[in-house]
Amino acid sequence: MDTHVWLAYVVTAILFSLAPGSGTVNSISNGLSYGTRKSLASIVGLQLGLAFHIMLVGVGIGALVAKSALAFTIIKWVGVVYLVWLGIQKWRDSSSLVASEESSTLSSGKLLRNAVLINLTNPKSIVFLVALFPQFIDPTQPQAPQFLVLGVTTVFIDSVVMLGYTSLASQMGRFIRSDRIMGKINKIFGGMFMGCGALLAAAKA
Repeated sequence: MDTHVWLAYVVTAILFSLAPGSGTVNSISNGLSYGTRKSLASIVGLQLGLAFHIMLVGVGIGALVAKSALAFTIIKWVGVVYLVWLGIQKWRDSSSLVASEESSTLSSGKLLRNAVLINLTNPKSIVFLVALFPQFIDPTQPQAPQFLVLGVTTVFIDSVVMLGYTSLASQMGRFIRSDRIMGKINKIFGGMFMGCGALLAAAKA
């Protein structure tokens, strides 16, 4: 892959990762609630979901999903229900700082699983990658190595961006000493998750 093409993709991937979405909301929310180290599991989960989408695009299945209204709709509504459920759970989360500290015992496995499902059930990601990757693929060269480079680049950049969001939120969380503020923050992020669900519900194939 030409270096200039790759650098152009790096810029595109950074903008893609910085764009607000359910993964961003999840990273910031976890950073505030559990700190950076505990939230690493959720970042890994997001990347596993993203890597799976990239793999689907690489083998051609992603294009089929993007073109199939039925497949898109099924994945979309599973995602909508899941995001709304996460939003309700966050909205109802205890506002007590003591309870929040106790909730840090939430297993890394559950954080990882939640994050994987957030990305897996977002068909917009597949549609976006199906449209994006061909713009940076040279059809005269072997495509598999190019897909691999783009895929690894995407996952790496998204990992760094999500880690940045999580770390920043974790630092901000250290200054929260009010149960009332914690309760409001929980409701804000609960609303954000439900908002992401509403946006996903409005998405079309």
